[in-house]
Amino acid sequence: MAIKSTIYKVSLQISDLDRHYYQEHQLTLALHPSEQKQRMMVRLLAFARHAHENLSFTRGLSSDEEPELWQKELNGEIALWIELGQVDERRLRKACGRARQVMVYTFQHHAATAWWQQQGGKLARLKGLTVINIADSTAAELALFAEQRVLTLQCTIQDGTLWFTDGERTVEVMPQQGIGH
Repeated sequence: MAIKSTIYKVSLQISDLDRHYYQEHQLTLALHPSEQKQRMMVRLLAFARHAHENLSFTRGLSSDEEPELWQKELNGEIALWIELGQVDERRLRKACGRARQVMVYTFQHHAATAWWQQQGGKLARLKGLTVINIADSTAAELALFAEQRVLTLQCTIQDGTLWFTDGERTVEVMPQQGIGH
C-alpha cells in the first residue's frame, strides 16, 4: 500500500511592500511522502515571494512535466516556472524554452554547491533563469511552522527580505541570488 501525502491547510496573509501586493490566500499543501518539511516550506516561501492571482501549485514531485509552481497567463503562456532543489540542466533548458522566467530555489547548501559546480556553466547561459539560495538554517526554522497541519501565517516582504510569523515566532528570510562558494 502506498503512503499518502500529508495535507496542510495554510492561511497566508501577504504584505509585499516591494510590489504593493496585499492579499490573503487559503492554500492546501501536500507534503509528499518523500519530501521533507523544509522543502514544503521553501515551496510556500516561493509562493509568497511571487504571489499573483494566477500563480498556482502544480502536481510537483508527482509530475515530470510540471514545475512546483507556475504562473500562467490567460492565453495559456507560462509567465513564471518555479522549481526547487538541484534540477537537471535538460529540464531547466526545456523550462526556459516554455516560460518567460524560470526560478530555482535551492536550500541544501552542500548539495546545491555540488550541483552548481557540476552544471553551473551550462545553467548560466540559459536566458530567463534565476537561482535563489535559502540558507539551511532558515529552511530549518521555516519547517518548525509545519509542526501543525493547520497554519496561519503572515508574510511581510520589504527590500527583498521576507518575514514569516505565526504570532509566536518570526523567521527572517534573506534570499541570496546564486550559489555561494
